[in-house]
Amino acid sequence: MEKKLGLGTLTALVIGSMIGAGVFSLPQNMAAVASPLAVMIGWIITGIGMIFLALSFQYLAQLKPEIESGVFGYAQAGFGHVVGFFSAWGYWFSAMLANVSYLVIVFGTLGLLFDQPDLSLFGAGNTFLSLIGSSILLWSVHALVLRGIQTAATVNLITTCAKLIPLGVFIVFACIAFRWHTFTFDFSGLHKGNASNLLAQIKSTMLITVWVFIGIEGAVIVSKRAKHRRDIGRATILGLITALFIYVSVTLLSMGVVKHDELAQFANPSMAQVLTTILGPAGTIIIGIGLLISVCGAFLSWTVLTAEVPFIGAQDRMFPQHFTRQNHAGTPVNSLLLTNGCIQVCLVIVYLAGSTYDTLLVIASEMILVPYLLVGAYTLKLAYERADRGGLMAVGLGATSYGLWLLYASGLYYLLLSAILYVPGLFFYLQAKKEQGEAPFNHRERMGVALLIITATLAGTLLWQGVV
Repeated sequence: MEKKLGLGTLTALVIGSMIGAGVFSLPQNMAAVASPLAVMIGWIITGIGMIFLALSFQYLAQLKPEIESGVFGYAQAGFGHVVGFFSAWGYWFSAMLANVSYLVIVFGTLGLLFDQPDLSLFGAGNTFLSLIGSSILLWSVHALVLRGIQTAATVNLITTCAKLIPLGVFIVFACIAFRWHTFTFDFSGLHKGNASNLLAQIKSTMLITVWVFIGIEGAVIVSKRAKHRRDIGRATILGLITALFIYVSVTLLSMGVVKHDELAQFANPSMAQVLTTILGPAGTIIIGIGLLISVCGAFLSWTVLTAEVPFIGAQDRMFPQHFTRQNHAGTPVNSLLLTNGCIQVCLVIVYLAGSTYDTLLVIASEMILVPYLLVGAYTLKLAYERADRGGLMAVGLGATSYGLWLLYASGLYYLLLSAILYVPGLFFYLQAKKEQGEAPFNHRERMGVALLIITATLAGTLLWQGVV
């Protein structure tokens, strides 16, 4: 008899799926774009919005148990094949870039540990040596996944401990070292001549806060194994509250340990440098080792997850059928090859362009905004269809409003960039429909796709000319 998962186990799974590499860079990421006041407001908005999104997943898991493809399955059920495909493409692209960022931060951490002032071996994870090391790690994990190694439970245990132990150490010592006058110095960020207004600062925090909550949908995956279905929502909320407490503590305590301007200039993982100011070199070692173990484990887990997207999409007739091919171990080989091949290309681009972890997290966060918005929109649509004016309607409105706010807050530049990145996915969709002998679009879908292509063309022109 299969052993069912209780509330504690489910909560641990939620925490493990959300807390990844992002938390180790939060101090610098936030300080670079916002003041302590703006960061506090940003976390309040994010916390409320993510609770609405989590409740949307809970409702949909209960009301639509037949939909097993998660985020993009809800988009397809609610708004058709084309919208479902673009949700799948955005989710896959975001997860793929997240994996690139994991590799970059791993070797950026090695640079923090081993680089010398006169010798930059790994730099910010974008040197030639980092490219070689990242490529070796990427294809080693590729080979491991091809063997069908079932290590999910072990990986989750190791990565959760690796994340929570150094995070707990950091929070304790940051509390001891916290100084109120350091935290409140230029509290609103408006005393400098070049400071952004408060709303602009809050908007700047949004993509960063979304980034650290990617994976919130992971609880839906194990919903069938829950001992009690009511525990799914409880575990999600408890996981969210735990993660939010950690994120807020790490961010705000850091601003009370190191002056805001100095914190904004730290290299990532900035948490290591903050703890180093408290404990000396031991701080770098504690955070560095914890991050390396955590991120390597998360990279393995997310490699499996990312490869599942084209595989499941092909089963739902949104991707070409050759992505359904599995080897004897049950690994979707073509989907895995597509994913890791694209990661390899991105690693080369990171090296040639000198891109950093910060750039990758912003683009990855932008690409997942549409899939998350569609989850809220489908919840709202379901409430309307069921004439539910109670909790389902409130959750749908809250999640949809939060999704729209995120698109607004992300800014014109990244909206235009995401339009460009959505267009290449059409190749896969058109190939899938050709295999099925079906017309790819109806009249309304043709108009929508035409609008996307026009927007992407305009965006490419504006970005090339440096207008935005």
